[in-house]
Amino acid sequence: MNQTANLSAAILPVSYRLYEADFERFAAELGASFARYGFAVVTDHGLDQGRIDAAIRSAKDFFALPKQTKLDYIAGNGGQRGYVAFGVETAKGAEHSDLKEFWHVGRDLPPGHAFRATMPDNVWPAEVPAFKSTESWLYAALDSLGGCVLEAIARYLELDRHIFDPTVKDGNSILRLLHYPPARFDGPNVRAGAHEDINTITLLLGAEEAGLEVLDRDGQWLPINAPPGAVVCNIGDMLQRLTNNVLPSTTHRVVNPPPERRGVARYSTPFFMHFAPDYLIKTLPSCITPDNPDRYPVSITADGFLMERLREIKLL
Repeated sequence: MNQTANLSAAILPVSYRLYEADFERFAAELGASFARYGFAVVTDHGLDQGRIDAAIRSAKDFFALPKQTKLDYIAGNGGQRGYVAFGVETAKGAEHSDLKEFWHVGRDLPPGHAFRATMPDNVWPAEVPAFKSTESWLYAALDSLGGCVLEAIARYLELDRHIFDPTVKDGNSILRLLHYPPARFDGPNVRAGAHEDINTITLLLGAEEAGLEVLDRDGQWLPINAPPGAVVCNIGDMLQRLTNNVLPSTTHRVVNPPPERRGVARYSTPFFMHFAPDYLIKTLPSCITPDNPDRYPVSITADGFLMERLREIKLL
C-alpha cells in the first residue's frame, strides 16, 4: 500500500450513534481526531438522506439556470446571502481565483433582532420553487448537528458540555451550496485553493466525491474520501484562536479531478457554523499553559474577525 493510501485511511470515522450510547467515548474520539488533524469524519448521523438529496437537487436546478438569471440574485454584503459568481472567491494569498460558484443561506432573524444589522435577510430564487424549503431544512439540520459536535469538543477540552451553546445561539452561520463545474485542465486555477476556514466549525456533506485534501503536519496532502453520506467536520480559525491552537484549523483544498473525472461537476454543501456576531473571541484560560502561552493576547469580536477575513478572500 502506498503512502497516500495509508494517509487516506488515517482519519477514522466516528459513529454519531455514540452521542447517545457513550457520549464520553464520542467526545474522546472526535476530539482526538480534531486535535491531530483538525478534521473528523462523522457517520450514522441520522440526517434524512432523501431530504439531503432533495436539497442537492434544488441547488443543481439553480446552478443550471442562465448566467444572467443567477447574477440577479447577488445580494448582501460580502456575499453573505444569495449568489456568488464563478471566479470571484480567491483563497487568502492566492493569485488565481477558485473554480466555483455558490449560494449562501443564512439564519432567519425576527423583526427587530439586534443582529439584523450584520445578518441580512435571505433571498430565494423564484425559478426553483422547492429551493427555500429544502435548503432551510438542511440549514436547520446541520445547525443542530453542529451544536452536538460542539458539545463533544467542549467535553474533550474538559469544559462544561454546554459552554458553547450560548456562543452560537443566533450565530452568523452560513450554509454554502457549492458547484464546481467540470475542470478539464490542471491549473493554475483549482477548484478551491489552499485555505483555512474562517468560522468556528464546518460540517460538510458531499466529500465522497474525490478532491478534498488536508495538509498534514508533515507537509503531505491527505485525501479525504469520506464514506457515502458521512459528514466531514473541521475546526475553523475562530475556534483555533479561542483554543490557543489546541484544536488546529488545518489548511485544505479541493484539487481538480483526474482525467477520467474531468467532465464531471462536483457539488457539496458546507455549513459554516459561526459564533454570534458580538461574541468576543478571547483565549480560553484552560488552553494557556507554560508550554503553550497565549498566542492571541488581543481579543476580537466574531464579526470583526469575519470582516477582516472576507476582505482577504476578496468577498469584500
